[in-house]
Parts: sequence; structure tokens; C-alpha cells
Amino acid sequence: MATHATTANTRRTTSFLRLAIALQTLTIFLQAVSAGLLLTASYGETLHSVGARVMYGASMLYVLAAVLAWKPGGGSPRPVWHATGFLMLASVQVVLGIAHVPSVHLPLGVLMFGLSVLALARR
Repeated sequence: MATHATTANTRRTTSFLRLAIALQTLTIFLQAVSAGLLLTASYGETLHSVGARVMYGASMLYVLAAVLAWKPGGGSPRPVWHATGFLMLASVQVVLGIAHVPSVHLPLGVLMFGLSVLALARR
């Protein structure tokens, strides 16, 4: 009976982790779209600014999901390290965006999207 409950809990936390990574990937993609709107629409800056906050929140949710998937089941802490590293990249990305350093901000955004897609494919 306990094994069945543990298996169901593991599936649930893994699904939550997959959902968190998918949400993060989607928000990063939407950031690329809103970055394009920066060039063409008056509301692009506002949309990109709001999107940055949502993306950062999605990165924090990824860390939470990774911890929840690791801690109760006693699995590998590797997803926690990946999520934490990603949150650090998101922090650098926010600082670079505020400082208006597009020569690093844009390539880092592309890297983050690629890494997020890779993390999603691995789950």
C-alpha cells in the first residue's frame, strides 16, 4: 500500500516538474516575441517588462518543483542544481536587461531558451 502511494506521489511531483519547465520555456519564448515588439509597437516595452517578471517567477517555480521532486522521493539532486543554475542565469538576464546591455542580453536569452527546451526534452 505504501509503495503505491509513493509511486503516485513520485508521478505527481515529476508531472509538476515537467509542467514548471514547460511554463518556463513558454515564458522565455514569449519574451523573444515581446522583444520583437519592442522594435515595432509602443506597448512592447511594457509587455517585455511584465514578461520578465513572469519569466523570473516561472524560474523560481522550476526551483520549487525540482526540490519537491527530489526531497520526498530521495532522487537525484541534479534537477535542483539545473533549476538553481537557471535561476542564476535568469537573474543575470534581468540585470543585463535593466542595464540595457543587448549585446549580452539577447544571446543569453537565446541560450536560456535552448537550455530550457533541452531540460523539457529530458523530462
